[in-house]
Amino acid sequence: MLSPAATDVLAVCVLAFFAGIGLLWIVFVWRRTDYTPAQACIFAFNYVMCRVLWRATVSGRVRVPPGRGAVFVCNHRGPIDPAFLALTVTRPVSWLVAKEYCLNPMLAWMMRTVKAIPVGRTGVDTAATKLSIRCAQEGGLVGLFPEGRINDTDALLLPGRPGVAMIALRARVPVIPCYISGSPYDGTPYGFLLTPAVTRLKIGRPIDISEYYGRNNDRETLEELTKRFLKEIAALAGHDDYQAELAGRFYKPGFNGA
Repeated sequence: MLSPAATDVLAVCVLAFFAGIGLLWIVFVWRRTDYTPAQACIFAFNYVMCRVLWRATVSGRVRVPPGRGAVFVCNHRGPIDPAFLALTVTRPVSWLVAKEYCLNPMLAWMMRTVKAIPVGRTGVDTAATKLSIRCAQEGGLVGLFPEGRINDTDALLLPGRPGVAMIALRARVPVIPCYISGSPYDGTPYGFLLTPAVTRLKIGRPIDISEYYGRNNDRETLEELTKRFLKEIAALAGHDDYQAELAGRFYKPGFNGA
């Protein structure tokens, strides 16, 4: 039987071993992706949480060439939804995140590191729209939730907002539909950290919207594309006959600047 001192030494050795394995993995992630060292650390932690606590699986793959911009559109079932999309790419996805989270002292560093785009909850945030368009134009990936907020209802999707269509049209990039089920959410901002789940993510084929280029100020075009995005998300959930709806408050075409 080991003495208390020997047991302590063994425990330290075991911890050092696993810490070394973790460090090697972070270095591997950093060298094999377009992440910075800080982003690689966050991704490594995110990967463990997604695969172990939330038992996430992914079907489909992202078909975007390196250096090419794109916009992800996804349903919104929980505050951690962007974490699951991170499992599908090797470079950061800039998600629009409520401004209060980006200003939170506990989260501000992480939000800056993962290149989150702060956005106001009310009205049209011109600065966030411009940043999103510029990011996609310069070959970055942008993530948006057409529903505009977490869907805590029994409905498959909430009515969509046209900001996604406007950003994609002005950036002139394809749109990638995604569907998440089983996202952990207990109604609180941080409860997901302790909530086990079985999460499924489906990635659809990129939607080519090039035929609509130059029509980003046309209301009918924005309505049509917004509904199309929602229908593509619903189809990934197995609802091919889904009738998409628009939010009651419609954003004015062209108001988002850029």
